Amino acid sequence: MTEPEEDDSKLRSGIQSIEVGFKLLQALAASPRAMMLRDLAAAADMNPAKAHRYLVSFQRLGMVMQDPVGGRYDLGPFALQLGLAGLNRLDPVKKARPILSQLRDEMDQTIGIAVWGNHGPTIVHWEESSHPVTVSLRLGDVMPMLNSATGRLYGAYLPKQQTRPLVERELAERGHDDIPDLPRSLADYDVVCEDVRAHGAARVKGGVLPGINAFSMPVFDANGHVAMALIVLGAQSVFDAEWGGTVDRHVRDIARQISSELGYLGGSPTSGPNGPHP
Repeated sequence: MTEPEEDDSKLRSGIQSIEVGFKLLQALAASPRAMMLRDLAAAADMNPAKAHRYLVSFQRLGMVMQDPVGGRYDLGPFALQLGLAGLNRLDPVKKARPILSQLRDEMDQTIGIAVWGNHGPTIVHWEESSHPVTVSLRLGDVMPMLNSATGRLYGAYLPKQQTRPLVERELAERGHDDIPDLPRSLADYDVVCEDVRAHGAARVKGGVLPGINAFSMPVFDANGHVAMALIVLGAQSVFDAEWGGTVDRHVRDIARQISSELGYLGGSPTSGPNGPHP
């Protein structure tokens, strides 16, 4: 005889005690350091005696640990294991695709994703607006380091030993091309990269394609490394390329959202040719 199925409303109601106790774990995760019982209970809006009972159980499970000397509570080894397991399951590009589809519909601008490949910044996702720009870019194409927003972004945030050979090769091959704002030397390129880091994003106006503006925004992973670059581009007549403008603010917010979902807590990225950058 089969047991009757549980009522859907009961299944949706969940277990309230787990949800209550979870507030303690949320408070610990949000704190930059271990916490005393009274402070932890206050942060979870809970009576200290009640909080202590939950913490005893969490300690047994390895979710929480207590300093035997100072008595402060912190996240335990199993909480760390859960966090690492979650991070290992993250696919940055897969996570970004639906968000970028929505962004494309909201902004009606062409949107893309680039990751660092063996030959440089490589296009791995592309969504055109209703008024597609005339571009020859395809999935798998590698963006130039000197005059594309994405190339400059990676040049600014990746270690120099990783990007410098590509930059030097392009300078030798294209250093004399008649392209506005094209860096002509390594010193010029370093100045461009400093500007990218100062703004936290890269921008070009007609750099790769005449009449086309573009922004490239970094998405950081939990370690502060650039996981991918968000690209948005459009015709100069309909594309706001000003710092702090509509496109800048909108795409920057999305990049921060995805970075947060990948475990990035903000602060200084660990990537860069000379250590952390703001």
